[in-house]
Amino acid sequence: METTSRDLLAALDFAAHKHCGQQRKGRGSPPYVNHLIEVAEILARVGKVSERDVLVAAVLHDTLEDTETTRRELVARFGSGVAGLVAEVTDDKSLSKHERKRLQVEHAPGLSRAAKLIKLGDKICNLREVAESPPLGWPRPRRIDYLRWSRDVVAGCRGTSPALEREFDRVARRAALLL
Repeated sequence: METTSRDLLAALDFAAHKHCGQQRKGRGSPPYVNHLIEVAEILARVGKVSERDVLVAAVLHDTLEDTETTRRELVARFGSGVAGLVAEVTDDKSLSKHERKRLQVEHAPGLSRAAKLIKLGDKICNLREVAESPPLGWPRPRRIDYLRWSRDVVAGCRGTSPALEREFDRVARRAALLL
């Protein structure tokens, strides 16, 4: 088996165990791991991303933020490149939600190319879910704010992947109609 495939399967197994019991907030409360798979899949299919570290980090992108995983653990299992990418796209949960969102917009232009790819994939998937299967209790104004904020974050990632940027724009247009 090719190294990238083996590493990707190891990352999926790791993420599934780390996010075990976590669910998305949308309709039907799908398992959280579905989101991680979707982000990596959209990077590979739409963005034609094939770099091992980017795809593995896409699967693991929420482990530092949403589980008890440590950066040291990621380095030991997947290498410093993957751990660095995951850290680069991780929000500081000690900050308020408003501040974390502000910092995502501010930091997006300075992210590495690889981190921008992950950010684009994450925003595509999250915005699609907010539009098509909104979290319970999210009124229309909150969903519209999420669309605007997503556009602001993605603006800082433009110039990285025309295909992913077109997909985001397509999802954003559809979201605007659904919201």
